[in-house]
Amino acid sequence: MQAKRTLRIIHSEAATSFGGQEHRIFKEMVAMRDRGHYLEAICQPDAELTQKLRDAGFIVHTLYMDGLINIIKGIFQIRRILRTGNFDVLNTHSRQDTLIAAAAGRLAKIPLIVRTRHLASKIGSLLTYTWLPHRISTVSEYVRQQVIARGIASELVETIYTGVVLAPPVEKSSLRRELGLSAKDTVVGCVAVMRPNKGHHYLLDAIEPILQSQKNVHLVLVGGGSPLMEALQERVKAAGLAAQVHFMGTRKDVPNLLAGFDFFALATQLEALGTVFVEAASSGLAVIGTDVGGVREMMIPGVTGLLVPPQDTDALRLAIQTLVDHPDVRLRMGQIGAERIWKDGIFTTERLGQRTEEVYLKWLQDLGFIKFEDQILS
Repeated sequence: MQAKRTLRIIHSEAATSFGGQEHRIFKEMVAMRDRGHYLEAICQPDAELTQKLRDAGFIVHTLYMDGLINIIKGIFQIRRILRTGNFDVLNTHSRQDTLIAAAAGRLAKIPLIVRTRHLASKIGSLLTYTWLPHRISTVSEYVRQQVIARGIASELVETIYTGVVLAPPVEKSSLRRELGLSAKDTVVGCVAVMRPNKGHHYLLDAIEPILQSQKNVHLVLVGGGSPLMEALQERVKAAGLAAQVHFMGTRKDVPNLLAGFDFFALATQLEALGTVFVEAASSGLAVIGTDVGGVREMMIPGVTGLLVPPQDTDALRLAIQTLVDHPDVRLRMGQIGAERIWKDGIFTTERLGQRTEEVYLKWLQDLGFIKFEDQILS
């Protein structure tokens, strides 16, 4: 059931590229619109998010946010936007847009200013977390605890998990046919952009002895990222494993590829959340992850997957070997993980919208701008 009150919400984002943070903003805006709320955004003119939101039917205000002059001009431009739009909630996402938009929000007397923290990296200045926003939202409980550890009162911070758009089940993956693999081959899959903090080197360190001794085991790496990909390809070639380690590059058919894996492994070294583990679980895969950031929140360790310490090659190798050697274990873990995602709906975009609505309305009530009767009934 939706809220009795329709909220007028505006998001701001300074980034011009389109990564996980921007994807979260997009999904959250769509999910909240689906629940009957009105949304607009403020982005830079050349931001990829600008066009994606416009293509989805949202009004997007654009202004440059870099440099002192643009910061000062931006505060007054956004103040006019906020006053004209009569918004209930302003949600900022990056340091730069928070400096500008949240300051404008204070001048425009916006009832609720929220700063969302998306990153697992160390928090520097508290300026954009203290007097500028009224409240803080985080993408995982791990990040929430980071914010609290920096001195923000716990009652001012809430976790709102990023939702995953669940793809329809793939009846038959084309992966094995594409790579010339049989049903008897065991495929360990990894989907991640090839950056150093995603831990591809650690994954190769762990799995290389297994590949050397078991020729029916294959590692499939999905994701682009030069020059790391070239370095990994050279390493694999030098080890004589080019026939067992497959580089797929950037692909648009990730659900199709996931359906061809036997299980999923990612040795990430820094992760605010790790929604790729949810996407893998939704495909019925057991998952192996490193105990960093919010990764343990994305699985039930020992039940839907295996969690190992970061940079522990031996532990990671043992986890991989366990799932290679025990198809029944990985199948059971995959089934439980898929049920958790599909039936319980914990990490769906619908839950993202519902949770965002609950938190906004709670905070608006706490700040005295709405009555209890305006809260959601679901």
